[in-house]
Amino acid sequence: MNDLELLQSCLKANKQAWAEFILRYSRLIYNYIHSVLSVNGHSASAEQLEDIFQEILHSLIKDNYRKLSTYRGKNGCSLASWLRQVTVNYTIDYLRKFKPIASLDARNDEGFSLADTLVDQSPGAAEFLSDRDKRRALTECIDRLDSDEQYFLELFLNRGLTLEEIREHFKIDRGAVDMRKSRILQKLQECFKKKGFFQLDSVW
Repeated sequence: MNDLELLQSCLKANKQAWAEFILRYSRLIYNYIHSVLSVNGHSASAEQLEDIFQEILHSLIKDNYRKLSTYRGKNGCSLASWLRQVTVNYTIDYLRKFKPIASLDARNDEGFSLADTLVDQSPGAAEFLSDRDKRRALTECIDRLDSDEQYFLELFLNRGLTLEEIREHFKIDRGAVDMRKSRILQKLQECFKKKGFFQLDSVW
């Protein structure tokens, strides 16, 4: 039974299909929960992992399988890839209860922070960073990013992973990593500019 066939059976409330779904994808979901938590330096007990796992499953089937029914398999996206993203997003939301994602001041191995990346480096730029209102605007721009984009920032800036390490983490090719990084920065720069900031090219 392929992804779509399994999905359709699940959406018909077929208990055997749901049992197969859990058997087929529970290991994947657990692995990504653990991966997100460990990358963010959060030690979770087996009970916490199980709670997150069960909450993710519940989120898929509640309201008559509404979330699970959104999977379309477009552009070659497998059900496993889709579930990976659902798991990453949900686990990041879980982490937000304990600490913010993608700190403005966290620096990567090259010594750059997100604030450095986005703020004009011309004379007087220090005043931008000391201005509470502008700092809040930058935070708002980050909050507008998708959960997976915030997770990318967390890995690159807060955790100091190289782009190659991020590639291995997400199991995607290097070109996809570069495109994702460029897209995230463009979104932040556009938002930042609309809020009255000047920017130079990225130092990433």
